[in-house]
Amino acid sequence: MTQTAADTKHHPVVVQQRLARAEDAQLRLADKVTAFAGSMTFVWVHCAIFAFWIASGLFGADRYPFQFLTFVVSLEAIFLSTFVLIGQNRQAAFVQAKADHDFVEQEAMLKENTELTRSIYKLTQELPAQLRGPGGSPIAD
Repeated sequence: MTQTAADTKHHPVVVQQRLARAEDAQLRLADKVTAFAGSMTFVWVHCAIFAFWIASGLFGADRYPFQFLTFVVSLEAIFLSTFVLIGQNRQAAFVQAKADHDFVEQEAMLKENTELTRSIYKLTQELPAQLRGPGGSPIAD
């Protein structure tokens, strides 16, 4: 797993999650659908489709255009809610992985700080004896 310059700006868990998602075609598709569904382009496309659908229903031969429209919109809502749940599951997994990584890092830093504090304490205990020199008399310059 090689890191690019852009990856060094991100948390290691973020980089790991991006690589894992890039390897799975289903997750890449889910990410693309979710990104599109969460955009204003999605809203404008739907406004245009619904306007055309309603206009064609009012002026066309179909006397009941809204029954099929309701069916289509309901199916779309089912699929979009599924993509929202996929996104929430992904976010929850990311948060857990980041929390686990941060815990390990903090524990390592705590251990290192504890060792440094003990070393400093030991040095401060030994320093007066070293300044006195052999026999307990102060060392002359």
